[in-house]
Amino acid sequence: MIKSINEIDLSPKPGKAYWVNCHREWREEIIYFLMVDRFHDSEARHSKNFDIRHPGFGNEDQLQKPFGGTIKGIINNIDYIKNLGCTALWLSPVFENNPGSYHGYAIQNYMDVDKRWGTKEELEQLVDKAHALDIRVFLDIVLHHSGDNWSYPFDYDYFYAEGQRFPLGSWREKDRPLPVELKDQEVYNRKGQIRNFDAYPETQEGDFCTLKTFRNDGSPASEDLQAILAKIHCYWIRETDVDGFRLDAVKHMKGGDISRFCSNIREYAYSLGKRNFFLFGEIIGNDEMGNPYIGPKMLPEDRNVYYGLDSILDHPLHSVLAEVIKGNSSPNKLIQRYSDLQRNALSRGEYGDFLVTYIDDHDQVGMDFKHRFGHNATPEQIVAGMGFLICALGAPCIYYGTEQGFEGNGMDDRYIREGMFDPDDKETNVLNQESWIYKNIAVLAHLRQKEAILKFGRMYFRETSENGLDFQFPNCEECLLAFSRILYQGEILIVYNSSPKDTKEEYIVVDSIINKEVIRMECIYGNTKKIPIEKNIDQQDGRLFIKVKLKPMEFLIFKNS
Repeated sequence: MIKSINEIDLSPKPGKAYWVNCHREWREEIIYFLMVDRFHDSEARHSKNFDIRHPGFGNEDQLQKPFGGTIKGIINNIDYIKNLGCTALWLSPVFENNPGSYHGYAIQNYMDVDKRWGTKEELEQLVDKAHALDIRVFLDIVLHHSGDNWSYPFDYDYFYAEGQRFPLGSWREKDRPLPVELKDQEVYNRKGQIRNFDAYPETQEGDFCTLKTFRNDGSPASEDLQAILAKIHCYWIRETDVDGFRLDAVKHMKGGDISRFCSNIREYAYSLGKRNFFLFGEIIGNDEMGNPYIGPKMLPEDRNVYYGLDSILDHPLHSVLAEVIKGNSSPNKLIQRYSDLQRNALSRGEYGDFLVTYIDDHDQVGMDFKHRFGHNATPEQIVAGMGFLICALGAPCIYYGTEQGFEGNGMDDRYIREGMFDPDDKETNVLNQESWIYKNIAVLAHLRQKEAILKFGRMYFRETSENGLDFQFPNCEECLLAFSRILYQGEILIVYNSSPKDTKEEYIVVDSIINKEVIRMECIYGNTKKIPIEKNIDQQDGRLFIKVKLKPMEFLIFKNS
């Protein structure tokens, strides 16, 4: 086991053929995010049959502790992810964690895989198997903080106090953290726990509860640390051939540090022949908070242009979308979300309007009562929510268990991190490919793979009308929500009835330029109807539209033909 970064060899691994497949842009990916500890263990299990949806496994006590999932369990069940229509796999952090941690974000050894989850060799095997199935693999990484690897004096809780630095009490283990360069009190801020996560500089300088924040003040020790972290993660590209990183807690770091790290990582990936190495980050907040981390930046120290993150997770979207899909909110905020996205794209570079989108995740930050999208949602609403993501702008991300109707809810994170297997039952799992929700999401995901319009097309929300004369964007909670993706002469129209009880029959606008010579829209998901394109001859605006009738919570997709 490597103990010092001085032992790291970054020359290409002898005999290894690095995967340089770059036929997809990252915005084409459909990402499956799983927590390694919760997806599947190493047992050979069979799928448990159930009606439509499943609550997931784990009682209150089990969900607070390591569950038993392994990398081998992912290897053995990767066809489940492939058949769902996903093209990329995002793994929760796999490096050695503090003993009591199950989630991966409390790292004590950056140089090895946690033995509870597997080995470095098994991680490499997983990446190789994924590549053979044309699936990219992204690792979740943590640059802002380490695990709870040392204590403040007397092991008391210390809290942020106007930037004051506190002494380090003692290291928790004799031979951790690793690499040994991290066993130096000068590479940590030592400013106590964050009290206000929205206050600067506290939110960048303070500790995440007991997790210890690395030094990020521009000092020589901080600069050395940045080089150490970059070399560590280049090593994992070299060893395992992964295709991207998701960076945790980005808003708690400085934009310059992120840009330098990302540029270093890309340069190393290029040196191995790996193009399109994907770097995306977690930023909880508005779009303006993400701008310092995305696209080209000129750093003052050497006047060179550094390229930051390719993308970030679209946090403002997920809660707004969930309420619209459930019929609890009008689409006004959802439509505004996409207007904001376009405005902010102007400062982000070529792909700035394409974020990684999600409706479910493992944190649900901002919720006092944590719950999955599936909580108080019907199977039809779950499919519609995922269908919206799959058909809309961005790279959609499916959080494990959503495709099985998981509905976890409770007062903290553990309740939305259910198991796909029962540790007390060595025979079965809930990787049920016959589930109605799974099958419908799979159809939608494969449709997106097939249709270039859904990957590259421009996006427009559509006005609707009950009489064919007075058109407007919907502004009530239970409505027909419609948007189009347009690519050259092709249009795909997505329509959803958010009412859980009422059938709706309305007129929906379609593009009046590319559809001039087109006589119908054909339903390519939901049914097989072909609907004529109409024009009200009494109107002079040239508007074209189709008339649709949707049952409660019905989700349909049409294409001009």
